[in-house]
Parts: sequence; structure tokens; C-alpha cells
Amino acid sequence: MITGAAVATVNRIPVLLLAGDIFAERIQAPVLQQLESEHSQDISVNDCFKPVSRYWDRIYRPEQLITALPEAMRVLTSPADTGAVTLALPQDVQAEAYDYPDFLFQKRVWEIPRNRADVAAIKRAADWIRASQQPLIIAGGGVHYSEAHDALESFAERTGIPVCETQAGKGALAYDNPVNLGAIGVTGETDLVIGIGTRYSDFTSASKTAFTREGVRFININVAEFDAYKHSALPLVGDARVTLEELAQELGGYMVADDYRARVAAYNQAWDAEVHRIYNLEHEPMVNSMSAPGDTVLCAAGSLPGDLHKLWRTRNRKGYHLEYGYSTLGYEIAGGMGVKMADPEREVWVMVGDGSFLMMHTEIVTMVQEGIKVNIIVLDNHGHASIGGLSKSVGADGFGTKYRYRSDSGHLDGDTLPIDFAQNCESLGARVIRAADREAFSRAMEAAKAHRGGPVCIVTEVDRRQRVPGYESWWDVPVAEVSESESVRQAREAYEAYKKRESYYP
Repeated sequence: MITGAAVATVNRIPVLLLAGDIFAERIQAPVLQQLESEHSQDISVNDCFKPVSRYWDRIYRPEQLITALPEAMRVLTSPADTGAVTLALPQDVQAEAYDYPDFLFQKRVWEIPRNRADVAAIKRAADWIRASQQPLIIAGGGVHYSEAHDALESFAERTGIPVCETQAGKGALAYDNPVNLGAIGVTGETDLVIGIGTRYSDFTSASKTAFTREGVRFININVAEFDAYKHSALPLVGDARVTLEELAQELGGYMVADDYRARVAAYNQAWDAEVHRIYNLEHEPMVNSMSAPGDTVLCAAGSLPGDLHKLWRTRNRKGYHLEYGYSTLGYEIAGGMGVKMADPEREVWVMVGDGSFLMMHTEIVTMVQEGIKVNIIVLDNHGHASIGGLSKSVGADGFGTKYRYRSDSGHLDGDTLPIDFAQNCESLGARVIRAADREAFSRAMEAAKAHRGGPVCIVTEVDRRQRVPGYESWWDVPVAEVSESESVRQAREAYEAYKKRESYYP
């Protein structure tokens, strides 16, 4: 629950948590599973939710709900400050009766405002755009939250300004739109970055090694003032949709130079050709091309989100659902069920690695119980390949990231563990299809699409060694400065070279 609350808060998703708590009267203490502290009796495990909640309150008396509930709703309906709201309810208080006033139960409609950015700031932003030579838009999750898809598409096509997408923003434009440059990557040539609804995580900025052109400037459109001011930007604090519409009006007939527009279109085509090349490697099952345009792919942890961010061809605005706020191992299957429940007519394809599958797969039982149809693709590479690759990149040897027996030498280099994921899924009640090769995988997908009622699990082995390149983007993962290992020393040398490219934006 704490991880879920953190995910909701970092992604600004409204979630109300009603957590049971210890007795307010304290006579029974310590009760079962109570966390005791020698420094205070006013503490419980629910205090752990404080740093990851937008609003937190402990209800000691039933009448406190009269003021706590409106505050909770204020946060849950705020475009800028929403996230997890935690109300801790002591066991004895939960059972108490109270004569609440009638107004507390009257129907109330909470209007979500579309806040406008400052008019002078919009005019200044338009001047900056006209003065730039190679502007670039970064579309973040705020585009989806504010339903700014049409406004973004119109703005980008009218001005010719290319668009890159963050993990949360992917799907803001169709993959084949000529101004869509896909996943944010090496963008050092831009002189003006227009961020829309993004919080500029280290993946988006390539750990501050992207946007390296001297004098690069930022315009940030964001409903949250905290994010709008990042990188010393010109902040347009407001709703993404209406701000884009008003900025477009201010720009009038502005259009980027013809040569820049042609270069952007060439980038779009070149990247699509690279995706096509990777899709046709013998290692790669083509889930994307075999799924329907209205389907949704869902993933969360490991190296797969990075691969999907680069390669998945989004064909609809709700076709890409990735939770990467906290790289939440185990999110995939439960999240896939939630997406299906939100839109039962939509086909959902959950992509989950074997490591994340082992973290939490029990919602398969709920899907069987409720007859919820979700397609779950279990990718078996015999271990934690993502963290194994990361370990090797810093000069280590991927210790403990393969599912192997411990050998007589004391190392985890024995035979591969005989984990049968298909049998595991079958024991939970799912329809299971084993896919040993590309042709079998294609047949499995067709069978999954035809299946009605309950989850389908396609279990397939994948090549642990096959990886999608980073294409020069870099992620700052520190390497030991002193080591007796030659591979670590070499990794440190490369790390220091990249560190020199990091910069504070003006």
C-alpha cells in the first residue's frame, strides 16, 4: 500500500486510502501487530504514509470527519496537488456512532478547473518560440490528464515543432504523425525545450546530458507550479489544453523553417525503419503488430518499459499504459485487471518479466473468479535480466540475477532452476498457452484473442542477451571509484567521461 500511495502521489493520481489504525483510547495497547515506540504513544505504522501522501489525517473522534472529508476531497479533485490521501481510522473510532449534520450527506459536484496561465507569460513564450531556430516539445503525462491531445496535435502540425514523448506522455500523438519523434532521447541540437505536463525525470533528461546546446532555454506548461519552474524555465502555470490553445492563438501563423520541418520528417521515418528492423529480428515476437489498434499494452518493471518506450507503435491515446514512477515490480497483472475493468471492451496485453511475475501474480485468481479477460504474456529469461545488465554495465557480474542453483564452489552458477511458469498460471485457473518459438507465439496470440472469459497466460522464453540499444542516451548510475576489478575500473572511466556532459540548465 505504501508503494501504491507513492505511485499515486508521484504521478498525481487521486487515490483515497482508508487505513485501519490502533485504538484511540489506548487501553488495549499493545494490540496485535502494533508498532510500539519508546518515544511516543501517538504513532503507528500508518505514519509511514505521511511522506508519500498529499494529505494525511488520523481521525481520533468521529466528528473530525466533518472537517477531514472536505479537505480530502479538495486534494483529490486538485489538478496540481492530487495524489494519495490517507485517513487513518482507529479501530474503536470506526465502530462509534455520531449524529452527523445533514449537509455532510448532500450531493455535491466538484468541478475540476482548467486554470489559465498568465497572459504576459504566454506572450513572452510566443516571443521565445519565434526567436528559436530548433524548438522541441516534450509531451508528458499532463497531456493525457488534461485531455490536450487534439490541442497538441493541432499546435505541433500548425507550427511544425516536433514532439518527443516521455513514458507517461507516450500515445499523446500517433506514432506515424510526421512531427512525432517518439521516445525522448538525444536532443542536443534544440535551442528551446517546451515541456508540457512533464516533471523532467532523469530518464527524460538523460541524467542532464540531453539538451546540451549552449544557451538552451525552457518553457514549461504545467498545472503544478513546482514543475513549471524547473530548469529556470519560463513558467506557464496552467492547464495544458487551454494553455496550448491560447499559445497557438498568440503565435498566429508561426511555422518553423522548411529545412527543420523536413529534417524532423526524415527523423520520424528513419526511426520507424529502425523499429521495423528490430521487430523483424528472429528474437522478437511481434506483439505490437499482432494486436489491434484499439488494444492497450501494460507493463511496469525491468528493462521492458525502456524497450517499449522506444519501440511500441502507439495507435490510440489509451494504447500504452506504463507505470514507471517507482518501477513497481508486481504492478503488471493487477494493473492490467484495473485497465480491463475501466474499459471492458478493450483488449489488454500485459507484458511481464518472470522476476516481476514472481513478485505478485495472485490477481489472476481474481480474474478467474470474476471472469475478467486479460492477456498476460510471461517472458521467461530465467532471472532478473534488467538488473543483471545494469550490474554488468557498472563492471560487476550480475550476481544473483539468474535463477540458478548454488554449485559446490559456493557460487550461483549451477543448473537453471526448473521453474514452470505455465504450470504456475494453470494452477491459478488461467487458460495457459506455451509458445516455444515465433510461429507458436503467433498462434498463441490468435488463440488468446479468440478466448472469452477469464485470463489467458502466454508463457514464452526470451533471449536474455538480446537488448535494445540506448541510442546514446545515458542514465547516471554511479560506479565505484576505487576497485581491484579491471571491469569496474573500465566502467568508472567511461562513467567519468559521461559525467562531464552533465550540466545545470541556466
